Amino acid sequence: MEVNVVDLELKVRDYECDMDHVVNNAVYLNYLEHARHEFLMGLGVQFGELSRRGISLVVTRIEADFKASLVSGDSFCVRTALVRKGRIRLQFHQSIHRLADQRLMLSAVVTGTALNERGRPEIPPELERALAAALTVLAPCCGA
Repeated sequence: MEVNVVDLELKVRDYECDMDHVVNNAVYLNYLEHARHEFLMGLGVQFGELSRRGISLVVTRIEADFKASLVSGDSFCVRTALVRKGRIRLQFHQSIHRLADQRLMLSAVVTGTALNERGRPEIPPELERALAAALTVLAPCCGA
């Protein structure tokens, strides 16, 4: 079951690049995380409120395929779609495309869950409601 799709446009900053003048591989994980947070906040999921209640949203696995390198000044889009995997797992299917030519720079699958105050996997009711309300179909990436 696919849930909502969000495109987030960003721009590479100089300090994100390594000595070869390309975006450092670890920085791509920051881009993906920022996009996942924006995605969930768009569904009304409030991280601060969950945390105050002892609920943590956690990543359990990341699979990333680096296709090409972004460089300083590149504008790009992070596309995020969510797939429910069973009762307690969520998978974010994410991709990064350079806006100038829509070239795929990275594709990733990020698996996660929520942990309750006892540290056990459990999807909180408000996240369940947000997921149920956000069903949609996939659209072309980044307005392409």
